Amino acid sequence: MPKHLAIFDLDGTLLNTIADLATATNQALDACGFPTHPIEAYPFFVGNGINKLFERALPAEARTEENVLRIRAHFLPYYDEHNADLSRPYPGIPQLLENLQAAGIQVAVASNKYHRATEKLIRHYFPTIRFAAILGQREGVPIKPHPQIVEDILTLVPVSKEEVIYIGDSGVDMQTALNAGVESIGVTWGFRPREELLQNSPTHLADTAKEIENIIL
Repeated sequence: MPKHLAIFDLDGTLLNTIADLATATNQALDACGFPTHPIEAYPFFVGNGINKLFERALPAEARTEENVLRIRAHFLPYYDEHNADLSRPYPGIPQLLENLQAAGIQVAVASNKYHRATEKLIRHYFPTIRFAAILGQREGVPIKPHPQIVEDILTLVPVSKEEVIYIGDSGVDMQTALNAGVESIGVTWGFRPREELLQNSPTHLADTAKEIENIIL
């Protein structure tokens, strides 16, 4: 069936945000007296919300709720101010979104990044795109791979699930699509390896933004 709504993950799919996430987490770790990590370590820390990011970044013996909240308190004000310092769209993504919009395909964002930052980054990097919905992690709402965020988007964009395709870069994203009962595209340029995508049953794989366009259109 033709697709009328494309739901995109944010980090690792639309934007390469890893350097800003790493910088903000490292400054919070340092402020709390914990060791920091090279940027290359962070792709394996992210993907399940920022509290899980902080838990993974902490030393194993220090992974307590209290320490996670301490890191969070230092991270949020810094990241709110610096989350667009080094982040950039992946090659071809702005044009992909423009082309989908021109073809009458509605686009939306479903992220495990906290909602305030999700909305800011999307508005900053894609100001000409009319997103049908932009949802990040919200208090009291289960995070991906729970399908609630997809269900919430479908209350804002009334299309059938057969008309939806979900695009992301991780196993969490592929599980989200499966749990929501929609088709998926796993993108291979993000934070997680191709093998992780394949292990989580993507409907399609895409190595470039143009391949996403070809699949959808």
